[in-house]
Amino acid sequence: MSVLILCASIVIPFSAVKAADPAKGKQIFQQNCASCHNVHKKLTGPALAGVEGRWSDKKLLHQWIHNSASVLASGDKYANDLFNEYNKTAMTAFPSLSNEDIDDILAYIKVEETKSTTTDKQGPNPATAGAKEQGSDNSLLFGIITLILAVVALILMQINSNLNKLAGDKEGHPTPEPIPFYKNKAYIALGILLLFMVGGYFTIQGAIGLGRQKDYMPEQPIFYSHKVHAGINQINCLYCHAGAEKSKHAMIPSENICMNCHKAIKEYSGPELFTAEGKKVDGTAEIAKLYDYVGWDAEKGKYTKPGRPIEWTKIHNLPDHVYFNHSQHTVAGKQQCQTCHGAITEMDEVHQFADLSMGWCINCHRTTKVQFADNNYYSIFEKLHQDIKDKKIDSVTVEMVGGTECQKCHY
Repeated sequence: MSVLILCASIVIPFSAVKAADPAKGKQIFQQNCASCHNVHKKLTGPALAGVEGRWSDKKLLHQWIHNSASVLASGDKYANDLFNEYNKTAMTAFPSLSNEDIDDILAYIKVEETKSTTTDKQGPNPATAGAKEQGSDNSLLFGIITLILAVVALILMQINSNLNKLAGDKEGHPTPEPIPFYKNKAYIALGILLLFMVGGYFTIQGAIGLGRQKDYMPEQPIFYSHKVHAGINQINCLYCHAGAEKSKHAMIPSENICMNCHKAIKEYSGPELFTAEGKKVDGTAEIAKLYDYVGWDAEKGKYTKPGRPIEWTKIHNLPDHVYFNHSQHTVAGKQQCQTCHGAITEMDEVHQFADLSMGWCINCHRTTKVQFADNNYYSIFEKLHQDIKDKKIDSVTVEMVGGTECQKCHY
């Protein structure tokens, strides 16, 4: 019996010690720490690789995470040096984290320390590149083939004419010398008519397309990927384009909005970026361009020189005589950004999705249904509301509330 008691007294204390869980630590780290810290890289706070070795006492590290102000007040040299190194930016207190939670985080950091920070850099997928080339415009090839076939047809016609002449001469039926095709009035008239038709078609198409720039994709001073920001990271469009629901213009975001995130995010670690031409883009170098524009020193963590505006190239342009209001379409019309801008969350480089022509807008107004329910903007249309209640109509389009009248867009 005494042996069992002795064994239990030895085993129970060891079994009570819970092993740290790196998987749980990763989850806690991402929820509480990842906005300011990275294991291998310096962000708003220091890199956390080897953090336990930098503190003299693990209990002091626990106390620092629970409440850094109390450790600073104690006069600890390392804590105060760290505080001064990072421009006296106080670390967020986490009193809700238990010591076990912190140990789980430290276990996760140790696991991450052993992993390489380099990733396998691969070029574009050859199969994808081949498919892209194969899917390119083949109109030039078709034109060349058509020209070759036309030349072959003319040669065959000439051969046929010569054979008929030889056959007639052999049978004693001389035939008059054929008129060369370039002197034949019928051929000349047909050629002139064809030129007028082709020239007229391209002239009309060119005239209709004046001022339109569908698929326009200018090179911007900084490579900004909407796919990374709005798609992968799911940043709301209104965070940058705050005017879309409040004013006529959606607003180009100021550099301060960019720096809200990029004071901490100094290096790009997302999927590889490529221009429309297939040229690889260094995301970290593009972030450095932003720092240069705003005058931010990433090493010192402060602004060291005057900033200058980023000269973005405007993509979507409407004629001066056209009135367009973003807030009217997004608030009253309840339209999503993708209606006019296309799959913006999938674009690395933004291009003009629609031609933004008068016909395109009119067709949209003719087919788009207005959201009458819970929309005070349309409360004045009492007759239409009554018609819906009486089931005379089941929906209302923009055209029915004056969306195709000239003065709606031109006044």
